[in-house]
Amino acid sequence: MSAPNSILEPERLHALPRLPGDEREPVFAEPWQAQAFALAVKLSEQGHFTWKEWAATLANELKAAATRGESDDGSRYYDHWLVALEHLVTDKGLTDPASLLARKEAWAEAYRRTPHGKPVELGAATLKITAVGASFARSSSGTAEHLPD
Repeated sequence: MSAPNSILEPERLHALPRLPGDEREPVFAEPWQAQAFALAVKLSEQGHFTWKEWAATLANELKAAATRGESDDGSRYYDHWLVALEHLVTDKGLTDPASLLARKEAWAEAYRRTPHGKPVELGAATLKITAVGASFARSSSGTAEHLPD
């Protein structure tokens, strides 16, 4: 290896933080982490991007986080996963940054209005989003419905 003070590849891999898991599969600390993981897998399976594109985008985000001086203890891995996913879906035209921001703000507002101990929902009001060129609405039941343009 050409990097100064480098160690052998197997030792480097062993030194990396491990994903939480059991003997069979990863275990996620929060439900949203599993959802982000599943969404990336599903979008790749549907052909919106290759797994190689996904891996490169995630690697770029992890490198950017290291450049920013963020901790590399594994605790924010799925935060980086989500940022990488947002980059890919906007780069591929599946949504746009304004729609992502509007959705984040809607969820933040729903969180602020939800009494402690109750599930956070977007509420009865329908939120229109643009995804893949079509208009969709998400009801409080969490189902997506196509709306006429």
